[in-house]
Order: sequence, then C-alpha cells, then structure tokens
Amino acid sequence: MTLTLRPISRAEHLAFVASRPSASHMQVPSWGDVKPDWRAESLGWFAADGRLAGVGLVLMRPLPRVKRYLAYLPEGPVIDWGTPDLERWLEPMLAHLKSRGAFSVKMGPPVVARRWSPEAVKAAIANPETHRLRDVPATSYEPEAFDLADRLRRMGWQQTEPGGEDGFAAGQPRYVCQIPFAGRSLDDIHRGLNQQWRRNIKKAEKAGVKVVRGGYEDLSVFYGLYTETAERDQFIPRPLPYFQRMWTALNTEHPDRMRLYLAHHDGDVLAAATMLIVGGHLWYSYGASTSRKREVQPNNAMQWRMMADAHELGAHVYDFRGITDTLEESDHLLGLLRFKVGAGGEAVEYVGEWDFPLNRLLHKALDVYMARR
Repeated sequence: MTLTLRPISRAEHLAFVASRPSASHMQVPSWGDVKPDWRAESLGWFAADGRLAGVGLVLMRPLPRVKRYLAYLPEGPVIDWGTPDLERWLEPMLAHLKSRGAFSVKMGPPVVARRWSPEAVKAAIANPETHRLRDVPATSYEPEAFDLADRLRRMGWQQTEPGGEDGFAAGQPRYVCQIPFAGRSLDDIHRGLNQQWRRNIKKAEKAGVKVVRGGYEDLSVFYGLYTETAERDQFIPRPLPYFQRMWTALNTEHPDRMRLYLAHHDGDVLAAATMLIVGGHLWYSYGASTSRKREVQPNNAMQWRMMADAHELGAHVYDFRGITDTLEESDHLLGLLRFKVGAGGEAVEYVGEWDFPLNRLLHKALDVYMARR
C-alpha cells in the first residue's frame, strides 16, 4: 500500500479521531493548544485512493540556542500499528519532520504489551521477593507488541525509559492502571471493587459527602487542593493557567472533552479531580485532596461517581493513568498503586516510547543536556 503524508487541517484530524473507537487525549488537535511552548502540527497519511488512513499530532520544541527541534508524538500517532509494512508509515513521517528541522523524533505507540490482573498485582505487592512489576509473570501477553518492538529496533528506533512531561523530559508512563468497562454492567464494576473500597464508599455516603461537577470557575478551588497535594506529596505543581488553558482548549474542541468533579462535605471541598474523554476511553487526569476530614473518604466517593458517569457515557475503559513499576514498600507511590488496583484496575504495560535520532550529534547533545539537569 502506497502512503503519502502531508499536514492536514484540524477538522480533518478531528473527524478521523472521531471515527475511531478511541485515541489518546494527547492525539487530538486541541492538545497542541494546551502546550504553548511546543509548536503543533497535524499530520495525515493518505492511501493511493485519497482516503485518510492515519493521523498524528506532532509537537515540536527547539533545542536551546539551536534552531533545530525535538519532534514528539505523545501516545501516537494514530495509525495501523499491526501492519507488516510499518516502514511505509514511519519513513514518510521521519522525512517530513526532518524537513521541518527536527533533529530527533519521539513517539509512543498506543500498543499494549502485557496486562496483570488486580489479583496478580496484589499478590506481587505482598511477596517480599518481588521488587518490580516488570519481573512478575503477566496475566496476558500481546505477541504483536513484541513483534512491533523488534521491527522498530530493526528500523533504527531506540526504546527509551519513561520520563517526565515537562520541557525536554518529554515522556508518558509506560505502566498504567485501567479498569475494563466493555461488556460490564455498573454492578459488575462495583463487584470488582475490593472490600475496603466498598466500605469507604458507604462511609462517605453515610457521612453526607456530595460529589458534584464543576465548571471553569471552580478550577481555582481545584487548584488550591492541588497545590496542597503537591506540597504533601513533594512534586512541583503546574500553574493555574495551565489548567485554565486545558479546560478552554479541550472543551472548545468538544463540549464534553474535560470534566471537573468536586467532593463536598458540610460546605467544605475536600477533593477534586479532572476527567478527560475521547470516544470510549476516559482518563482520571489530575487529582487533588486536602488532609482534612480524611475519615469521610471523599476520594473513594469522587472516583466512584466518576466511574458511574464514565459507564453512563458508554466508556470501554476507565484509565487511572500512570503507576509505579516499583513494588518496594519504601516507594511512596506504592499506596497510589494499591488505591487504583483496589478499584478493580489491572496493570497495563505499553510498548513504551521510542526515539529516532535524525541528527545523532544533536540527539547525543540532548542526552548530555538532560543528564546534567
């Protein structure tokens, strides 16, 4: 199959994504508006008959003091990853991005390699001999993903370890936690919660916790809880304008692309979270909570409301996003993994992110620059 690649309009890009069961929220045109430090471009692959066969949102950021760019396709592109002629998809992309001044290309194929059931993850956490999730036998394997990894290596792509999303440490989590919704009733999903989750939901209901949807004007309330969470969990918070820009950009593109949920108790907002929606895939994106009144379990109540709403929307997966691969008790992220798995989430490993150095000298310079930060 002959494929040609060229820039496409936002309308073409969005229509293609809408025709698919799901695509990452980072592969819709509006995501480029969320990232003003990057220059965004929508790319389209066209078959010989003129049919649009694949799309990709590429973000480009200049290397300091050099007019060359890192090109990044987060959790994309949206193409046929199972095809035997992958070169026909990726070679035109590399040629186009090189002509745009890219010195290196990073992409994240949205292809699952392994899954671990909640029971398997719980057993691994309880086993003192187990230190990393990647060393635990998976509940299911996807052979096509391993074939894809081999083909990418033969084509010159290099697999990278997960990193942060800021600046040049562009990267998305390789390990995530997802609750499968397809073909399941809400009662089925409720039965998938562990005993502690069900008990906490009842406790919140009895205590009078009310979960409501918020709007743009409530982002400042969310942000107050978010900065408290950042201080408590020792991470650097994003600024408020980032969330305001995200809300405006995503919901201008689609009126229900981003939601905000707030958990109230006696007039006090105790927890808040954002949810992103693209087709049948829904993501719990950012969460925040206060240390006050934890005994009324606002987080469990809020997540259950979000799950119920996701089910009503016809979601096929509820995505908790990133989890730690480390199963050590000393890892502060282990509690978050327990929380997500307790909701019935399975651990999912993607094939990871891959780099293609178009200019090996500049690509190496970027590695050195990042190592010194």
